[in-house]
Amino acid sequence: MAKAIMVQGTMSNVGKSLVTAGLCRIFMQDGFRTAPFKSQNMALNSYITKEGLEMGRAQVMQAEAAGIEPSVRMNPILLKPTDDAGSQVIVNGRVHGTMPAREYFSFKKQLVPVIEEAYASLQKQFDIIVIEGAGSPAEINLKQDDIVNMGMAKIAKAPVLLVGDIDRGGVFAQLAGTILLLTEEEKRMVKGLVINKFRGDKSILDPGVEMIGNITGIPVAGVVPYMQVDLEEEDSLAERLSLREGCADPNRQVDIAVVKLPRISNFTDFAVLEGMEQVSLRYVSKVSHLKQPDMIILPGTKNTMGDLKWLRQSGMEAAILKAAGEGCVIFGICGGYQMLGEGLSDPDKAEEGGALQGMGLLPLHTCFTTHKVRTRVTGKLGSLPGVLGPLSGMELEGYEIHMGRTEWKPHKNHDRNGRYRSQERVGTVAFASLQVEAAGTGQGIAGQKADGCCAGNVYGTYVHGIFDQDKIAGALAGALAAKKGIVLGEAPAISRAAYKETQYNRLADTLRSYLDVEKIYQILEEGI
Repeated sequence: MAKAIMVQGTMSNVGKSLVTAGLCRIFMQDGFRTAPFKSQNMALNSYITKEGLEMGRAQVMQAEAAGIEPSVRMNPILLKPTDDAGSQVIVNGRVHGTMPAREYFSFKKQLVPVIEEAYASLQKQFDIIVIEGAGSPAEINLKQDDIVNMGMAKIAKAPVLLVGDIDRGGVFAQLAGTILLLTEEEKRMVKGLVINKFRGDKSILDPGVEMIGNITGIPVAGVVPYMQVDLEEEDSLAERLSLREGCADPNRQVDIAVVKLPRISNFTDFAVLEGMEQVSLRYVSKVSHLKQPDMIILPGTKNTMGDLKWLRQSGMEAAILKAAGEGCVIFGICGGYQMLGEGLSDPDKAEEGGALQGMGLLPLHTCFTTHKVRTRVTGKLGSLPGVLGPLSGMELEGYEIHMGRTEWKPHKNHDRNGRYRSQERVGTVAFASLQVEAAGTGQGIAGQKADGCCAGNVYGTYVHGIFDQDKIAGALAGALAAKKGIVLGEAPAISRAAYKETQYNRLADTLRSYLDVEKIYQILEEGI
């Protein structure tokens, strides 16, 4: 049976996910079959496994760090917030329903057997399991029937590393206060403290490190510096969104603006573009910051209708329509793709109910249903008109995850020759499809289908990860640059997978340098 160690934090966003991923890579490098585990995750960034099941993106990243295929067993419960008070509840990769917070708080006790079964299955297959907690174990109003922090540590009989974030200030109070609010049994389970995101001269910190060890009676297992690693983060609190928000970098040849929707999801779709030296990839939430980009992307969202209303109320929709009319490339993914159509209807109240006029840039209509499509897809781009014509025929791979069913709606502005005339906005342009083949859906769905469409300079698709293939992102940047008469130089040839491997190894090397790895192995061996 696998040995376990658990990474908990003094609060959200202290770096638990990265520390967990780093430990997974270290144990894998040292020859142990290692798996991550998080009993309950709350995130808008999710992933579809080969079986067509949905799980949190952070555990996918950690599985990659461990060198294994992601499995929904590593994240049996996923909560995807739909509004400020409720979430879609996903159990073992499938939608269970949508619940307000109070209802879920009462319901979650019924999920303990699900968690135990998933964890026991991993125990039989691996040598070490690195468990990640959520938020803080000291949320005293939520500790009853806890299933993700100390409650999970007790199920797994896992010793705990407690991580604090010095970058926010007050790290010693974070650590001491968290320990103070634990029961005596829980305090005995915490075997090491980790100070994360340190910047500066460590010798100045050393007296505090010694004192916090004396105050809590728990040794400090390491002081980890602020790590510059480029790995996928799991929710819209991610620092990369804030760091990349605003105006374009004038030193880069291509400017791509991603609209920062209030409920933006799966922004990992843009990680490849973020890493390109020629591309200024930025997130925009204010019309004044939009300016004149080469391409505007409408990303995925957990609430298409709600975020379309926000676009309308904020003035962003009018700015995007104006940009489209002036020839700017508009690209929608998933929820963003749905917004670009003629209309949205929600008879089953899967989102907000009722009907809503779309942006009218694509001849589509989306009807929301309670059935969630979950599938991985492979295929190739169809014959694309306009600026992105050079991408025609390129192979792609990704996944599809959405509640809506989208249909192409021929009407008086669409003739039999496949030409869509969108009146003043776009003019007379050709219509084409992004052809993909569904594979490994776990839903009995396979074969050729259209997963997107385009009309002139407006493109859309349901495929997440469409830019991840090695050639597509480069061809996209080249096409956008060519529109301005710019020829981009050759970018360094490195695949996305190879690049991520360098980042996982950098993460592991950093943790080896600043954590007491020998102490961590001792904690792992001794257990609780």
